[in-house]
Amino acid sequence: MPASAPGVFTTAILLFIAAWNEFLFARTFISDQALYTAPVAVAQFEGAHIAAARPWGQISAAAVATTMPLVLLVLIFQRRIIPGLTSDAIKG
Repeated sequence: MPASAPGVFTTAILLFIAAWNEFLFARTFISDQALYTAPVAVAQFEGAHIAAARPWGQISAAAVATTMPLVLLVLIFQRRIIPGLTSDAIKG
C-alpha cells in the first residue's frame, strides 16, 4: 500500500483537474445555472453571446481566476505528483 500512494495521489489530482475542467457534460445535463462548472460559467458570461460586445477583459479575468486554484494545487502537491508519474519508469 505505501508503494502505491504516489500513484493513487497523482490519479486523484488528475481526476480532480478533469472534473474541474468538465465542459460538455456540465453544459448538456445541468440546467440550473448555480450548478455550472467554472468553464461553463465563463462561457455563459453576461454579454458573451453578443459578438460585437464581448467583454474580453472580464472573460479573461474569469478564466485566470478559475485556473489559479488548479495551478496552486499542482504547485503545492508537486512533490507527490512527479513521483507518482515516474515511479515505475526507472528501475533501480
